[in-house]
Amino acid sequence: MPFRTPIKHCRNCGQGVVYRVPDDGDIRERAVCPACGTIHYENPLNVVGTVPYLGDRVLLCKRNIEPRWGKWTLPAGFMELGETTLQGAARETDEEAGADVEMQGLLTVVSVPRVGQVHLFYLARLRSDRFAPGHETIEARLFTENEIPWEEIAFKTVRETLLCYFEDRRRGQFGVHNLEVT
Repeated sequence: MPFRTPIKHCRNCGQGVVYRVPDDGDIRERAVCPACGTIHYENPLNVVGTVPYLGDRVLLCKRNIEPRWGKWTLPAGFMELGETTLQGAARETDEEAGADVEMQGLLTVVSVPRVGQVHLFYLARLRSDRFAPGHETIEARLFTENEIPWEEIAFKTVRETLLCYFEDRRRGQFGVHNLEVT
């Protein structure tokens, strides 16, 4: 069953909604307001982040928040309204790691249908090895592939993205990887 955070009230008039297939030819169950007829669509959330690298090392952040407090991750978070995916990824990298980066191309698009999310990770070349982690990060540190604490990686999306990064790095050519994690 797809992930759903149920809508309880109409955003237009405040009336309680009902879940049903709308009368407009749609084939999916939606939150429909019986009072004003507004159909409310529920869509995946976008998580945006980076694979910050310097030479043969990547920057990981040790989480200071739940979920997965104390585990290592790439700098990433929910995209905000009014920003592009690239802008959001750069913002998250600054907020979580205090890292100065040159944003580059998209590396992974990871669908996570179980939780209604899509994660997008960009390559980001670090301009410096100095970091100023924000309140969501205990520590920001550079790792070579062999030094990464693989058993302490917070999320499957991060693990898969790191595997793609290192494989592409070995080949000498980066591509865009479309993945799904369950």
